[in-house]
Amino acid sequence: MKDLTPTPKALDPIEIASRDEIASLQTDRLKWSLRHAYDNVPFYKQSFDDAGVQPDDLKTLSDLARFPFTVKTDLRAHYPFGMFAVPREQLARIHASSGTTGQPTVVGYTTRDLENWGSLVARSLRAAGLKPGDLLHNAYGYGLFTGGLGIHLGADALGLTTVPVSGGMTPRQVRLIEDFRPNGITVTPSYALSILDEYAAQGVDPRASSLDVGIFGAEPWTNAMRVEIEQAFDMHAVDIYGLSEVMGPGVSMECVETKDGLHIWEDHFFPEVINPETGALVGEDEQGELVFTSLTKEAFPIIRYRTRDLTRLLPGTARSMRRMEKVTGRSDDMIILRGVNVFPTQIEEALMATPGLAPHFQIELTRPDRMDKMRILCEAADPALNTEDCAASGKALAAKIKQTIGISVAVEVGRCGSVARSQGKAVRILDNRKEV
Repeated sequence: MKDLTPTPKALDPIEIASRDEIASLQTDRLKWSLRHAYDNVPFYKQSFDDAGVQPDDLKTLSDLARFPFTVKTDLRAHYPFGMFAVPREQLARIHASSGTTGQPTVVGYTTRDLENWGSLVARSLRAAGLKPGDLLHNAYGYGLFTGGLGIHLGADALGLTTVPVSGGMTPRQVRLIEDFRPNGITVTPSYALSILDEYAAQGVDPRASSLDVGIFGAEPWTNAMRVEIEQAFDMHAVDIYGLSEVMGPGVSMECVETKDGLHIWEDHFFPEVINPETGALVGEDEQGELVFTSLTKEAFPIIRYRTRDLTRLLPGTARSMRRMEKVTGRSDDMIILRGVNVFPTQIEEALMATPGLAPHFQIELTRPDRMDKMRILCEAADPALNTEDCAASGKALAAKIKQTIGISVAVEVGRCGSVARSQGKAVRILDNRKEV
């Protein structure tokens, strides 16, 4: 793999500023953001008043812990435009969630918000090793989802040549990669595996492709999957993080030279990690739920937003700004099976360590007799594997899950292609439990 480390002069000065400089900037911007939200969003005025705090109560960064949280149900309750701090006529763009699990959440951006977003995504793409003039294959979905258009903003700002292919039509993805010879690809990790399958179906060697780096986000993925993808494509695989409520992709980014967690762009977002049960701040380096407060957003300021993503904060390495560890899962995606906490990423790690199995899987939950049961649906890595070999791989996976996680599961190993593929975020959990 190529050395893609950006030159020091390519970095924004704030990326390598001192911690004192970063904290001073955060304090000034946080005071503005709290006042902006309080004065212009009725929800925040009521929320602050009910908690007995005012924007002027923030004197230091630690004072933010006195302010109330914002949760997704707050956004849904004020659908569509009740959380905006500017008149609708001043919005340059509106994005929204799919609403598949409830009322959609709607977010908006002023022209300045879009400029900031583009700048931060450009910073992220540069941290991944891309540079002006490079060609980017953007396979994130375009539309109301922030992924495709958010990455496109940053690619334009960095001076990349962008192929806005979006998701789907997987055979065409391979053809365009082979014909256009892009330097980088932006895509969900689960869909990258589908593209890899298509390379095999077409008899094309992915290691001979032009790709130097893959930038993966929108869903949790493990370091084991990183190794799988890097070896398959002979390219770097780095993590990007974001969510529409906070901005979209580009809230934090893994640097290609270290790959040791995602540097949070702290000049625009203030991170906290809390105990998901009590809401109290956790200790240094302790895992908990990630909380974000925006520092510069005009249209949609967000104060202490509970992301439900589980991680921990770490000191900076390649950049001065703090890192967040790779997200291990979401507090609302955690499965409690017979008293044991289980995350899909744990199943993925066990799967990736089991010979004979492909990295595609789904978790099916049932409750046939008042007791929750888990079945892992996965598939053979090699079409030539016979029934006995598949059964042996399934037993090996079940044993590994029992050893590492402590639960007994059933494993069903199907033929290649038997697990449903995703063109965006993977559907990992099929909850077929019924109350009895």
